[in-house]
Amino acid sequence: MDNPDSPNRSSTDITRSAPASNGFSAHHANSGAFGTDSLQQQQFTPPGNEGSVVVAAVLQSDIGINALLTRLKQSVVSAREFAAFLKKRSTLEEEHAQGLKKLCKGSYESSRRSDNRQGSYVRHYNEVIGIHDRMADNGVQFALHLHQMHEDLHDLATNIERGRKQWKQTGLSAEKRVQDSEILVEKAKAKYDSLAEDYDRARTGDKQSGRVFGLKGPKSAAQHEEDLHRKMQAADSDYSSKVQTAQSQRQELVSTQRPQAVKAILDLINECDSGLTLQLQKFASFNEKLLLSNGLCVSPLKGQGSNQTQPSLREVVFQINNAEDLNSYITSFSTKAGQRPVEVIYQPHPVGLLPLSVRIAQRLVVADCMKSLGPTQQVPPTDPRAQLDPGSQSNPPSGLRHITHPDQSQVPPSPHDQAEASDFTSLPNPTEQSYPESPHQPTFSSAGGPAAPPQLPHPQLSSPLYSQTPAPATTSHSDLSYPDLPPLRPVFGVSLDDLLKRDGSAIPLVVYQCLQAVELFGLDVEGIYRLSGSAPHVSKLRAIFDNDSSQVDFRNPESFFHDVNSVAGLLKQFFRDLPDPLLTHEHFQDFIEAARIEDDVTRRDSLHAIINSLPDPNYATLRALTLHLHRVQGHSSANRMNAGNLAICFGPTLMGTGSNIADAGWQVRVIETILQNTYQIFDDD
Repeated sequence: MDNPDSPNRSSTDITRSAPASNGFSAHHANSGAFGTDSLQQQQFTPPGNEGSVVVAAVLQSDIGINALLTRLKQSVVSAREFAAFLKKRSTLEEEHAQGLKKLCKGSYESSRRSDNRQGSYVRHYNEVIGIHDRMADNGVQFALHLHQMHEDLHDLATNIERGRKQWKQTGLSAEKRVQDSEILVEKAKAKYDSLAEDYDRARTGDKQSGRVFGLKGPKSAAQHEEDLHRKMQAADSDYSSKVQTAQSQRQELVSTQRPQAVKAILDLINECDSGLTLQLQKFASFNEKLLLSNGLCVSPLKGQGSNQTQPSLREVVFQINNAEDLNSYITSFSTKAGQRPVEVIYQPHPVGLLPLSVRIAQRLVVADCMKSLGPTQQVPPTDPRAQLDPGSQSNPPSGLRHITHPDQSQVPPSPHDQAEASDFTSLPNPTEQSYPESPHQPTFSSAGGPAAPPQLPHPQLSSPLYSQTPAPATTSHSDLSYPDLPPLRPVFGVSLDDLLKRDGSAIPLVVYQCLQAVELFGLDVEGIYRLSGSAPHVSKLRAIFDNDSSQVDFRNPESFFHDVNSVAGLLKQFFRDLPDPLLTHEHFQDFIEAARIEDDVTRRDSLHAIINSLPDPNYATLRALTLHLHRVQGHSSANRMNAGNLAICFGPTLMGTGSNIADAGWQVRVIETILQNTYQIFDDD
């Protein structure tokens, strides 16, 4: 019997209705599938590749969206990589430009100091610095452009990545729905085929022996065949509905969803690639502009229309005139040179030319002459050298002329003369019994008149009278003392907080002046900060600072008596007199505990953390002192003061004396660690 629902007819329908397994190509080959082949090819043709059948075929296939998503991800990664490159390059350029500007500023300030060359050198050297300053400005602008490019490219990559995630979810979910529906079609077809085969065996008489038992009891062959026929029809209906659902979903995917996703992803790829290419072009342009600008700074173009062209770096350097600078410097001292000094001539004293025996005889004759004058003609006491000097007496006694020996008048004392003088000391003085011992007060007799003229001082013949060299004058504290200065604005013994509130400076002026003097005049002095200065000098300088520290200028060495060691002692005295040490009593134990750490890096970091917790004036003063001592130890080959020696000098001075004497070694280690890690703890600004 002919049944319209026979398996043969159903198999034919299944073959005709089942979706093809080779994707879009099978559907295009299917005569009545969707009728949109030309429209699909037009929609999937990428811009710039018109007529590319291979590209269109790939984009229309099931792997088209996945391939485009992978390509878009590559574009985003490339954009982010170049953005990171731009950020690092801008950071390097900015650091280089800022460092160059800082160098130019420091060099310009140093060139204005009096200890540097002046004249044409300083003028053209400042022009060289100006050229480098303009190059630094170009570098700053270049760094700003690179930073802006980094921001733009980073924002572009972020937006593209956001769109990629959106279309990835939309496109792949549509593909997933179609795949799920096709899997359901396969399952429905397998069930339908199984029931159709069972029905065919029951209908053609391939019967099993016995009865077929069901839930309600045994079934006959006709009943069994009827049940299979009914199940086959239900499976056929389910299979047909799933095929229609799968066909409608694939038609929607191919005609609408896939073209939209492909077009959107292609637009994102083109936008990302175009943005990356644009930034690369700008990067090349800005590099050319930077190099050209720096080149024009070093060597400007000599145009015909430019009347005021800046000189090139080479021209500026070649304009330095060494001979003219030297002559100008020497000429500046013309007003201080003065007239030619008077020629120094040796002029011996006449007394020193007489032999020793002659000088002794002169004293005896003078005594005899004074005795012969009588008591009414007293000679006032005068300098014996003036009485014995022939050139200073207008009318010498007549007896002097008879004892002068012409042959001995212009010779120095001989050994024979010295022996004669020693022998003569044993002779009695003829005036001892006739005259009193006092040369100033006359002796009167009982009658009331003077008994004898005053006696001259007795000669001491054990050594030459006037051949002794005067003792060198020594400088005492009274020689350096000035009128006492009242402590109008005391500095020593005042806390750093009080000095900050009063003077408005985090670094006390006495510290600044002392550091300045040592850096100008004491960096190469051997034993600086180890050798003690003059105590009178230190006391005087302390009084000056306590009077008015604003009037002190240690750039002139006369201000500290040309004694830089006294300046170093004054600085240490200031820190010793602080009520609270520079590193404070509060943090004393913390510093000691940090010094006990054996690892150098850990110990440095611990000290750094404690230093950061110091009060503001203590931190600023410690920073200035540490940078100064770092420069001092940089000259250790000349001054013999390395970090260890400086730490010994400043350990107890900066930390104070603790209760335990054993902490002195740890105090030295604290200061030594700070000096060895100066630029890790403090910056050189």
